Amino acid sequence: MGTSDRNDGRIETKALIAAAIDEVERQAGENPFRLRVQRTGDKLAINGEIDMAALVMVVVGSMVGTP
Repeated sequence: MGTSDRNDGRIETKALIAAAIDEVERQAGENPFRLRVQRTGDKLAINGEIDMAALVMVVVGSMVGTP
């Protein structure tokens, strides 16, 4: 996420939501037997274990503008 996701220095909520959803879906794709995700728009139905450290790192990375 780059500066286009910011509005006068403020972080866009949609960018953070997208980053979190992408990370959860990535984790589910890596191990579908441990984590299942069903997505409807910006809402997720999640069944399984999430690596919270990885999720937090992605969200924080989005906040500071790193890929």
